[in-house]
Amino acid sequence: MRVLFLAVLRRHTGNAITAERVRHHVEAAGHTCILKDALDFGSPLEVAHLISVEHVDAALALHLFRGGRLLQGLRVPFGVIFGGTDLNEDAKQEDKKAVMGQVLEEARFAVAFTESMKEAAQTQWPHAKGKIHVQSQGIATAPNPAFDWNNFLQQSEIHQSAGDLRVFLLICGLRRVKDPLFLVDAFSEWHQEEPSVYLLIVGPEVDPAFTRDVRARVKRAPGVRLVREMPQEDLHAALRSCFALVNSSVSEGMSAAVLEAMDLEVPVLARNIPGNAAVVEHGVTGLLFADPQEFVELAKRLLRDPALEKAIVANGRAYVRRRHSWEVERDTYWRLLGRLEGSTQD
Repeated sequence: MRVLFLAVLRRHTGNAITAERVRHHVEAAGHTCILKDALDFGSPLEVAHLISVEHVDAALALHLFRGGRLLQGLRVPFGVIFGGTDLNEDAKQEDKKAVMGQVLEEARFAVAFTESMKEAAQTQWPHAKGKIHVQSQGIATAPNPAFDWNNFLQQSEIHQSAGDLRVFLLICGLRRVKDPLFLVDAFSEWHQEEPSVYLLIVGPEVDPAFTRDVRARVKRAPGVRLVREMPQEDLHAALRSCFALVNSSVSEGMSAAVLEAMDLEVPVLARNIPGNAAVVEHGVTGLLFADPQEFVELAKRLLRDPALEKAIVANGRAYVRRRHSWEVERDTYWRLLGRLEGSTQD
């Protein structure tokens, strides 16, 4: 089959990484995958033209509203993958909720990353029961062996010896839903008490206006640095070298960065929201915080309790290996693609 795959493809974001991984699964099954950025299309009519020109047999969309709505009313069978903000944010708006309900009526299947996402979707759109399959994100990390951590710190304007530092890494696209400023003030106060701790915010500039706000705030915050987006292999290497991974999002479908940190044996401190709580068991595979003060308390606890750090790291890695297998994810998509393939032959 020739499969069109629509997703938002901002570089080095969770959606883009997920899309590349699913694309690989589609092609490994012997199909041709035409991966396109959903933001390049204004209507299903534009997508219909592409489908005609590219002789597309079937389609996939990552994110029900941004991608799925563009496949409505077209004459190819399609499946959809929940992105996170479609279910957690867009579904709160009645007009978007109605559109996504129509998308689910037409879709041959839908994929949710967690049972809680599936339950939430079935509550919002009861007619979709039976169509929604749970498949956790498959995780595979590949740190760049040539990455120079000391040089990275120097470029980030951290001039202390790496051995004396405790660097916390917050990986996210700079947009409000990721809330990268949530911890800045509390962390900066902690840094002034304990100069060896630093918070590095790493990610692409998704929202230009918000990025300007982040830059201005970080500039006034001792101990906090803003770092430009990095190639995935370098990011994995930096993650492996830091003390802990931080997630402060308001909403998550399933954070790839959290799972990659676990795979790389790095402790995780994540904001206590449903998407994070679905993969981080507090005190077992990571630590969950409700507010900036609790984050600082838990971070200090992690620093002074090597036994806790060791246990969290071991449990996190075991969890990822057990529940987020790349091979299992591949097999699930192969099976679901079979449904689209059968539809094209009917």
